[in-house]
Amino acid sequence: MPEAIEALRRQRNAVILAHYYQEEAVQDIADFIGDSLELARKAAATDADVIVFCGVHFMAETAKILNPTKTVLLPDLEAGCSLADACPAEAFAAFRAEHPEHLVVSYINCSAAVKAQSDLICTSSNAVDLVRQLPADRPILFAPDQNLGRWVQNQSGRELTLWPGSCMVHETFSEQALLQLQLEHPEAEVLAHPECQQHLLDLADFIGSTSRLLERAAASEAPDFIVLTEPGILHQMRQRVPAKAFFEVPGADGCSCNACPYMRLNTLEKLWQCLHSMAPAIELEEELRQRALAPIEKMLAMSR
Repeated sequence: MPEAIEALRRQRNAVILAHYYQEEAVQDIADFIGDSLELARKAAATDADVIVFCGVHFMAETAKILNPTKTVLLPDLEAGCSLADACPAEAFAAFRAEHPEHLVVSYINCSAAVKAQSDLICTSSNAVDLVRQLPADRPILFAPDQNLGRWVQNQSGRELTLWPGSCMVHETFSEQALLQLQLEHPEAEVLAHPECQQHLLDLADFIGSTSRLLERAAASEAPDFIVLTEPGILHQMRQRVPAKAFFEVPGADGCSCNACPYMRLNTLEKLWQCLHSMAPAIELEEELRQRALAPIEKMLAMSR
């Protein structure tokens, strides 16, 4: 299957982008692996004719917003996002109308229709820095992840009005299991994604986006790590620093149910099939695409 995918990739002049939360086999065949900010930058810069986005729907949409003339494929159209689904465009428009004086900062984990209603898009990598750059005299509305929003608020010193959304994956971690792992591995450093709930972030030694967590694992002198995010990132961590041990935290019911079910819909077989049939492809109305493009371009221009 990898050889067949590689042959089709060359034939189509395609680039395969994969998020850190994809299954290991998909990560291993990708041309580029990254978090949302890194993947957005790569999508904006690619000279490939075809972009195969191994991630979820909003990520492929973002690639299409940035590349209207390119074919953008998503191996499985059902690869959605609970966070994006929890912020319907119509309900968000009503929420915005209640706060007309606010600047709207939306996490990239939202639909194109919500991006089009935003003043600025952010990722977990750059959210704090971008919010700090906004005018101090303007109130800010932050959507759709309230856990990330609270962390950004604490780190930036800016008061944010939060849309009440959250990620199903980052809501499932068991605090009891985390404490037990800390007892078993007292020298381990706890790495957490800011989408986690506050009581878990309070127990973390380092908080950051997936790329920052990967960088921390490589730079830290700790021998072991307990990781509070989707476990797909552990594949890259183990490759980067194979001498260290990494432990994922199970869900509240005691099972390892913190793997994103949407991310894992993409498989090697579906990746081959989408390159073979050139479908399913992401399509957007041009007027919507242009409105969604403006806050993304603003993000890329403001990001350091």
